[in-house]
Amino acid sequence: MSIEQSINAYRNNRVGPILRASEITEGVIEAAHEDNPGKEIRVQDKTAYVRIETEGELVLNRSTLERTIGRPFKMSELEVNLGSFAGRIETTDDYVRFYYEKTL
Repeated sequence: MSIEQSINAYRNNRVGPILRASEITEGVIEAAHEDNPGKEIRVQDKTAYVRIETEGELVLNRSTLERTIGRPFKMSELEVNLGSFAGRIETTDDYVRFYYEKTL
């Protein structure tokens, strides 16, 4: 990490899931793009896991996940494949929301 990156690291407001590589990963990536229009979604594939992130807030809707994965989907299934996440998390039966409310 450069000195400039270290100095600016506290300004990081990126949020999103860090998924274990699994059968749902591609569908989650596609849903992240669809459910967050106008946002730059960054995907880092590290082979064993995939980091999906954007600034401030990322929402994943169950209905979108069902369509992108191609089968019925329970949000608890996402939690099973969630190795970690950035930000705070809000979960319901219909969506999961990753967010960060403060900007330093």
